[in-house]
Amino acid sequence: MLQFKRIKRPISGVLLLDKAHGISSNTALQQVKRLFQAEKAGHTGNLDPLATGLLPLCFGEATKFSQYLLDADKVYQAVIKLGATTTTGDVEGEIISQCPVSVSQMQVEQVLRNFTGPMQQIPPMYSALKHQGKALYTYARAGIDIERKARDITIYRLDLDEFCGDELSVTVSCSKGTYIRVLAEDIGAELGCGAHLKALRRISTGGFDLAHALTLSQLEQMQPEQRDACLLPADCLVEGLPKVFLDRESAFYVQQGQEVWQPKQSSTGLVSLYGPDQVFLGLGEITDAGKVAPKRLIVTAKNQATLLS
Repeated sequence: MLQFKRIKRPISGVLLLDKAHGISSNTALQQVKRLFQAEKAGHTGNLDPLATGLLPLCFGEATKFSQYLLDADKVYQAVIKLGATTTTGDVEGEIISQCPVSVSQMQVEQVLRNFTGPMQQIPPMYSALKHQGKALYTYARAGIDIERKARDITIYRLDLDEFCGDELSVTVSCSKGTYIRVLAEDIGAELGCGAHLKALRRISTGGFDLAHALTLSQLEQMQPEQRDACLLPADCLVEGLPKVFLDRESAFYVQQGQEVWQPKQSSTGLVSLYGPDQVFLGLGEITDAGKVAPKRLIVTAKNQATLLS
């Protein structure tokens, strides 16, 4: 019986996926990558299997700019279960302590106010952070505790959406590197009854909103051309950067790795670069001398055709 190898396609762009419960971010990525038959793909920050919601996926040349979403602020909706702590800090772990819950909504609101602003947070052992090349959760599963340094984070907003008995529903707006599991544990400790994370859903990251995301099931029901139409352009990942538009000659030399003079640049720093016909070229940097230096460029057939014509 003949077996045909699926042809992988050199597609580029960004897909907003609504990740399902119970699968890792990498599993979700591989499922969508196979669906698109994409040559190259990557995600923009882990969501635990417990968590659902917004997971932007990058294909092809867009993977060069995924770091800008890894560093972006995020918004989550979380359900926190009071009265019990677990080995993992969430509902999937084993219960290690229990305590009666006797707190008022006023007490809850006061404690939540204490968890806004800049603070330090120690990453959990059950996380994908690496120590000597291995994820921390591999040590945790072996019963080994690794010392972790506290990291600076910021909770911009922490709103109580609902309080019912021993459960809190909250919306959290936070900086990169924030672990909502740890936040849930810390809130429980402050309330004196312990807590763990029961459910988590990411609703926003880096200006992208869950309302525009698609589930795997929705993607599977589409025709290939419909799926391709769902891809956002790579420059959506750097939307917040200043834009610099280069003429054909300047764009050509930047693509060759050379700095070019660009008048009327009042500040230094990263910029997104565009060539003729507003073709996205990648990232550049305005130097102290006022020149545009290439930093991270993309290579596409459209770019090449535009510059060579």
